[in-house]
Amino acid sequence: MQFIERTLLSIIILRILSGGIEITAALVMFKYNDLSKALVINSLLALVGPTILLSTTLIGLYGLAGKISLLKAVCLVCGILLIITSLKIK
Repeated sequence: MQFIERTLLSIIILRILSGGIEITAALVMFKYNDLSKALVINSLLALVGPTILLSTTLIGLYGLAGKISLLKAVCLVCGILLIITSLKIK
């Protein structure tokens, strides 16, 4: 088996954690079988997604520090922030 970089492993673990949270939320929604509770759970998930996205991006940028230009890193962070902002706009 090949050695996995620590930053890559961190991203993988965060994504697995995120998937586990999503599946657990779906199971809780199924268990309660109540639309209002499902909407509350779904609203809480709306916080998890962008947090994981931003965290994994920052970890990735940290791992690539010195390998990509500062301009590319700034553009990537700005793109992520635009995605998150566009999700919040009604």
